[in-house]
Amino acid sequence: MAEPVTAPAPVSLPVPDVVRRRKVPAWVLALPPVVALGLVFLHPLALVLWQSVSPDGGGHSFSAYTEVFAQAVFRDALRNTVLIAVGATTGALLLGFFLALVIAFIPFPGGKAIGRFIDVFVSFPSFLITLALLFVYGTTGMANGLWTGVTGAAHGPFGFLHTPWGVLLAEITYFTPFVMRPLLGAFSQFETAQLDVAASLGAKPPRIVRQVVLPAALPSLAAGGSLVLVMCLNEFGIVLFTGAKGVTTLPVLVYGKAILDGDYSGACVVAVVNICLSLALYGLYRTITTRMDGVRRARA
Repeated sequence: MAEPVTAPAPVSLPVPDVVRRRKVPAWVLALPPVVALGLVFLHPLALVLWQSVSPDGGGHSFSAYTEVFAQAVFRDALRNTVLIAVGATTGALLLGFFLALVIAFIPFPGGKAIGRFIDVFVSFPSFLITLALLFVYGTTGMANGLWTGVTGAAHGPFGFLHTPWGVLLAEITYFTPFVMRPLLGAFSQFETAQLDVAASLGAKPPRIVRQVVLPAALPSLAAGGSLVLVMCLNEFGIVLFTGAKGVTTLPVLVYGKAILDGDYSGACVVAVVNICLSLALYGLYRTITTRMDGVRRARA
């Protein structure tokens, strides 16, 4: 009689330590960056908000907001901040788009070196560019010195650096590379065959730029333009170093109220307005980019 066949006993394999180890909850991993963000950013922001509703006389009220909003210097600073930021952003977008087109699609000696220099340029402090412009177009700069040396006049004709136009020129000069950098990255991935096809069909360069290049560059333009706009709203060094008379922006007003006048509650009010303005523009940027992504996906 045949013996019954028995199944072999299961062999127990050792469980790796990775399997035995319990999975770390997601909130534990997110806790360190949240704590760091709270200490570095949220806590100082909360202190600014608290100080803005804490008048020097004691208690808590919105009297500081009412007082600051009623001042003409605040309204002028708000208008100057918005106008200079919008003007500088527009100029940086136009100039940056043109220069990026030239560097990316028109071969010339030194084009790659200029592209690498842009990476270094964005690390420069803003006041350094302003000082360079002062050496060239300042009251005692090279341009005025050359003019007085040639004509014998007592003063040169270049004095616009101490006006809003000087601030605008300095900000456009400084922030244009921040627009060019994402554009050059986008153009480096652009299929040049599309340009050849469009040219073979008889399209002129302006039409090629408008209908072929510009749609592909819109996301990079939006990213660079939004970054420049927010940075212009919070720019302090350029306005201070140009010494423009009558050009007071919100960051300069914060400095004046806190350091020169000792009005810390008023300075915090202006800072809160500046923060709200920056957040509103960031929200507008996110809304526009989301809609642009939706339109591109619908077309695809």
